[in-house]
Amino acid sequence: MSVLWVLVGFSVVVAAGFLVAFIWAVRAGQYDDKYTPSVRILFEEEHKTSTFGEPPKNNPEGTTQNGDGNNTVRQQGRT
Repeated sequence: MSVLWVLVGFSVVVAAGFLVAFIWAVRAGQYDDKYTPSVRILFEEEHKTSTFGEPPKNNPEGTTQNGDGNNTVRQQGRT
């Protein structure tokens, strides 16, 4: 039975610790910004383009370097 009182006392101490941490977070401004998280998904981020996503580049010899690394030969005037 005495172990039960020790556990209850320990639980109260832990709960008080969480309450102090919560009050500290509120006073430090952790919950001040309520608008930005709701619209953050709407903002576009700038991504670096890689060579994989770029359009093919034509070389003077008529070869084309594709973004996936494959070379194909195209003759001018023909499709």
